[in-house]
Amino acid sequence: MGEITIDWEEGTYTGEVSNNVPNGQGTYTYADGSKYVGEYKDGLPNGQGTYTFPDGIKYVGEWKDDKYHGQGTYTSPDGTKYVGEWKDGKYHGQGTYIFGSGPHLGDIYVGEWKDNKKHGQGTYTFADGEKYVGEWKDGKQNGQGTYTYPDGSTYVGEWKEHYEWEGTEYDKDGKVTATWSDGVMTEK
Repeated sequence: MGEITIDWEEGTYTGEVSNNVPNGQGTYTYADGSKYVGEYKDGLPNGQGTYTFPDGIKYVGEWKDDKYHGQGTYTSPDGTKYVGEWKDGKYHGQGTYIFGSGPHLGDIYVGEWKDNKKHGQGTYTFADGEKYVGEWKDGKQNGQGTYTYPDGSTYVGEWKEHYEWEGTEYDKDGKVTATWSDGVMTEK
């Protein structure tokens, strides 16, 4: 392996090559200003690497066949951040997502992911103090879970497609205030 610089229409590569393609350590600077610095295998990012987008978004972590794969951290200038496991370029496995902008600003999800969606066990903490701890399926609360409100009241029970389904709502002192059956609430 040797180190050379190659100019392509899409950008410039400087680093180790083998069989006329990037292999080993290298840096690829794209025409749009984005840059990848890290390991290559057979011309593709593989192993440890950092990709920086022109707008300041950055991914630092493991790669497989030019996709985020393994442990990695994705950060955005607005404060949005994901730290955790990736598979084929998607959040997959254990991870923490911090919302840095938009309607969910300040919310945090810590838990399991599958194909970029909350899936499995997880805790979602809202910026206003509300919190859901429980099961998720395809990005929605689904299965057993507890929802706690800022005033200390809670809903404990089953969720279906993001809605209370079979459970009990308690006030901050533990007194039953409502029950849910088949998605219908009955106040006590």
